[in-house]
Amino acid sequence: MLEVKDLEVRYGAIRAVRGVSMKAEAGQLVALLGANGAGKSSTLMCVAGALRAAAGSIRLMGEDVTSARPEAMVRKGVATVTETRDVFPDLTVSENLLLGSYVHRHDRAGVAADRERMLQLFPRLGERAGQAAGTLSGGEQQMLVIARAMMTRPKLLLLDEPSLGLAPAIVDQIFEMIRVLKSSGLTIVLVEQNVSKALQLADTAYVMRLGRIAAAGTAAEIAATTDLGALYLGG
Repeated sequence: MLEVKDLEVRYGAIRAVRGVSMKAEAGQLVALLGANGAGKSSTLMCVAGALRAAAGSIRLMGEDVTSARPEAMVRKGVATVTETRDVFPDLTVSENLLLGSYVHRHDRAGVAADRERMLQLFPRLGERAGQAAGTLSGGEQQMLVIARAMMTRPKLLLLDEPSLGLAPAIVDQIFEMIRVLKSSGLTIVLVEQNVSKALQLADTAYVMRLGRIAAAGTAAEIAATTDLGALYLGG
């Protein structure tokens, strides 16, 4: 599904990502873990096409997409949820969802069905379908941006820190939704600070430190790594 090889991302003279290689097989959930500043989000945004790779390659379903723009990546089946939870505050929940379906706008019946499926998958959004998105709680906005991304009918979902700043009960709900999405066969790459919850869902995991992959393996192997704390904290 996704293969990243020797990826390098730079911000001017700063090398934020240094020779990162990783894979996500179809139907897998891959966790990308590490301390703040480790290069996780930069890696994810480069896969999404939002950042340019200074070196290395990105392949999606066998196709080289290293230089693809974000809009092209969406059409190729990649949806991205950033950590900023950017909703359209003055539009309703339902209208936000419909904006996510733009690439399928000519399939009106299919879009309507997609919208209903998202409102059923996220019942709290269903209860607030006519409410302005800017009036939702942080957790509800996180549900909305994930649901809106799903309206693109992705094959690969990139999630950047979906639990950031949320109350524990809401975090549980968000991770349950991610579990449901995974069980549908969707491939997911998850950048997440909540290591324990990420590893409970993940098939494989990569730990980044200072822009490099410091550890990689199955979720069980990473969970059992005795120096995971040191790697995670940058020690």
